[in-house]
Amino acid sequence: MCGFVGFTGRVESKETVLRRMADRIRHRGPDSDGYYFWEEGEAEPVALGFRRLSIIDLSDGTQPMYNEDGSVAIVYNGEIYNFPDLREELVSKGHVFKTRCDTEVIVHGYEEYGDGIVDRLRGMFAFVIWDSRQRRLFGARDPFGIKPFYYTITPSGHFIFGSEIKSFLEHPEFHPEVNPNALRPYLSFQYSSMEETFFKNTYKLPPAHTFEFCDGKLSKKEFWDVDFSKKNRISYDEWANMIDSRVRESVTAHRISDVKVGSFLSGGVDSSYITAALMPDDTFSVGFDEHKFDETGEAKELSRILGVNNYLEHLTADECFEAFSDIQYHMDEPQSNPSSVPLYFLARLASQHVTVVLSGEGADEIYAGYEWYDDVPAMRKYKKIPSPLRRAAAAVASGLPQFKGHDFLIKGSGKPENYFIGQAFVYPEKDALAVLRPKYRGGPSIRDITGPVYDRARDLCEVEKKQYLDIKLWLPGDILLKADKMSMAHSLELRVPYLDRLVMEEAAAIPPEYKINGVDTKAVLRTAANKTLPDEWANRPKKGFPVPIRKWLAEDKFYERVKKSFTSDVAAEYFEPEKLNRILDDHRNGKANNGRKIWTAFTFLTWHDRFIN
Repeated sequence: MCGFVGFTGRVESKETVLRRMADRIRHRGPDSDGYYFWEEGEAEPVALGFRRLSIIDLSDGTQPMYNEDGSVAIVYNGEIYNFPDLREELVSKGHVFKTRCDTEVIVHGYEEYGDGIVDRLRGMFAFVIWDSRQRRLFGARDPFGIKPFYYTITPSGHFIFGSEIKSFLEHPEFHPEVNPNALRPYLSFQYSSMEETFFKNTYKLPPAHTFEFCDGKLSKKEFWDVDFSKKNRISYDEWANMIDSRVRESVTAHRISDVKVGSFLSGGVDSSYITAALMPDDTFSVGFDEHKFDETGEAKELSRILGVNNYLEHLTADECFEAFSDIQYHMDEPQSNPSSVPLYFLARLASQHVTVVLSGEGADEIYAGYEWYDDVPAMRKYKKIPSPLRRAAAAVASGLPQFKGHDFLIKGSGKPENYFIGQAFVYPEKDALAVLRPKYRGGPSIRDITGPVYDRARDLCEVEKKQYLDIKLWLPGDILLKADKMSMAHSLELRVPYLDRLVMEEAAAIPPEYKINGVDTKAVLRTAANKTLPDEWANRPKKGFPVPIRKWLAEDKFYERVKKSFTSDVAAEYFEPEKLNRILDDHRNGKANNGRKIWTAFTFLTWHDRFIN
C-alpha cells in the first residue's frame, strides 16, 4: 500500500517539485520513496514519484519499478492477490523478475498483454505506467474504486496525477479553486458525486477504467462492469454453502502479507464474518460512551469467543471535534458521513499494533444488506395492487405539492429511479437550492447524476437497481473513499475481501429473493455466516457506525463552534446565512432534527478552511 504522484511537462526545479508532491502524501508510504524522470529531445518530459508502505517483499520493493531494459516504468498503489500465479505464468513466457513484489507482475504483464493486463488482475489498484517506447502514459483504477486516482490537465496542457489531490498543491501550475458545480449535489449526497471534484478542473478516474495520455490527449475506457443478468437457480442452502466457501477463499487471498494482519470488528455480521474467517491475533473496535452508539461490547465478546485479542477505545465529542479539520484534510474533498470520524480513530488504534487490517465494507452493497433495499410491511401490502395502478398513482403524486402519503405513493411505483439516490439523502433538492447562494445553484441535479446509472440498470429488478446505483456512486464516493483516506492517514493498509471480482460475480448471480426474503436483508449471507458465527452475531440487525452528532450539536460548546463557522464571511459566500443559521437554531431548540444538514454544511466549511483559505 503506497501513494504515487507525477506530472508531464517542463517545470522549473522539477526534482524539488516532485519530492514536495510526494512528501505531501508521506503518510501513505513512510518507509521509503523513489523518483523517475524521463526526458528526450523535444518530447514532453515525464516525472514519477512514489512513497512506500512496505507490505510484501520488505527488502526489495521500491518504486518506480521497471521492466528488464528500463523502457517501462510503473508507480502503483494497491495489492494484487493473484500475483503469484501471474508471476509464474509470466516467468514461463520468458520474463525475468528481480523482486517478489506484485508491482513487477503488472510491469511484465503490461509487456505481455498490453492494456489487457487489467482483465487479469484480482485486487485493489491504481497505477500509472510510462511506456517510453510508445511515449504514452497508461493507467487504471480497480473495478470498485477501492484505491483513489486523481488528475488534472493544466492550461498549458500538462498532466498532473496522484493518489491524493493535496499533492497537487506543490505543483506550480495547480491553483486550488472551488468547483462551483460541486456544492449543490454534495448537499444531497453528502459526498462528491461527480467525476469532477470539489477542485475546479480536477477529476477522479472512475472505477473500472483505464486511461491513456499520449500526445497531449487524454482518453478513458471502461474495462469491467457488474452483471446481474446471469442468475444461478440452485437452492438457498446451496447458495449459502457457496457463499461461505467464496468468502473464506477471498479472506485467504486477502491475508497475503509479510507484515502483521489484523481486522476491524464491530458487532455486526459483516466484520464479524471476516474476522472469524481470518482468525487474526488482534481485532480493533471503537465506540462512544452513549450506549446506543456503542457496539464495542459485542466486539469484545466475539473476540473472547474466537480466542483473539481485542483492542478497543471509547471516543469523546471533544477529541472528535479537535480532529475534524485533520480528517477533512486527509479526505481531500468534503465528505460528511459522520462515521468517518470514528473510522479515523479506529485506524489510528490499529496502526499502533498492525500494518494491515481486513474490514467488512461492501457486503451490504453486493448482498443487499441495507434497510433501504427492503419494503416495510405496509409497502408490501400496497404492492399487491397491480403495478400499472401504482405507477399511475405515483405519477399523479409527483406532480402535486407535498402531502401525507406523497413519498409512499412514489416509492410504491417500484421504480427507484424516481426516488432512490443511495444510502445518504441529506438535503432534499429544493432545500439545497434554498440554502445556497445563486452562484452555487447551477450544479447538476440529482437526476443528472443518477439518471445515467439507472439507464444502464433499466432491465434489473427493483432491489438490483438500488444495488447497482450504490455500487456505482455510494461505494466509491463514500464508503471506500473514507476507508482508504482514514486508514492511510495512519499508514495502515485496509483490505476489503467482500469487494473482490470473484465474490461480486457470484453474488450478482444470487436470486434477489434469497437476499431480501421478507424477514431480513442479505439473508443468504447471514445464513452462510451462521455456519461460523453464533446466531446473535449472524442475525443482528444492521447498525452501521452510529455517531451522536444530533446530541453534540445541541450542546452549547459545539453549537457555538458551528455557529462561528456558519456566521463567517466564507459561509456567506456559499450559503444564505439566515437560512443556514435557522437550520442550526431549530436543531438546538428541538424544533427539528437537522443534525445531518448541519454536519454536511459544517464539513464543507471545515474543508474550505484547510484547502482554500
